[in-house]
Amino acid sequence: MIRGEVVSADGTPIASWRSGAGPPLVLVHGTASDHSRWAPVLPAFEQRYTVHAVDRRGRGGSGDAEDFAIAREFEDVAAVVDSLAEPVNLVGHSYGALCALEGALRSRNVRTLALYEPSLEGAGTEIYPREVIERLERLLQAGDRDGVVATTAREVAGQPPEVVDAMRLQPAWRARVAAAHTVPRELRAVTTYRFEPERFRELTVPTLLLSGSESPPGYRTAVEAVDGALPDSRVVVMPGQGHGAVDTGTDLYTAEVVRFVEGSS
Repeated sequence: MIRGEVVSADGTPIASWRSGAGPPLVLVHGTASDHSRWAPVLPAFEQRYTVHAVDRRGRGGSGDAEDFAIAREFEDVAAVVDSLAEPVNLVGHSYGALCALEGALRSRNVRTLALYEPSLEGAGTEIYPREVIERLERLLQAGDRDGVVATTAREVAGQPPEVVDAMRLQPAWRARVAAAHTVPRELRAVTTYRFEPERFRELTVPTLLLSGSESPPGYRTAVEAVDGALPDSRVVVMPGQGHGAVDTGTDLYTAEVVRFVEGSS
């Protein structure tokens, strides 16, 4: 993989990692990870696309700023997308899907959007329980970074214990632990973010909204909210999958994304 870097609106360097060949496909990871979380899907995507896997701010090859605001993350995605010469197929997972959605509002260089369960709350839905966030902050203060990641996987993403055990064996687990300090701030940012459907009425980018049939209900509600706001979106529910379908349903996930991207004009 070849490292690239752009400078975001606030001056923060944002790294991405390029591989494969073909039209550009930008991947934006979720909480408690870095670009390496996309390792399971790279073989399928690299056959068709030039993949740019982003390190969101605060981890991997990217920089950070003293003050954190979720809007800076949206600007980071737009900066990466706008740095590419061709219109981009933009893919995001969870918190990264929210960043991709908002990033698309800030760029005119997005060809398609493929979002897996964007992290947003509203209409009485709580996907990040406040008591869990407080517990994560205590774990971080105690230096238990592994505990932060494991607790997030179990109690936020709804992953069963056997899936969390399998995640621990993956090379990306080390990157997840290294990014543990970013988890509470991102979860708290989502709790204060307000999804305003009217802002997205004119976002005409063809959008695929993916969800798992076994995911926590809050994520499905979020998908429905985004679908209701966008003028050109479709929803696909992946049977037997939860919030971590990139890992547990890799072939199904990549097939849906490829089918959508190839079928969009």
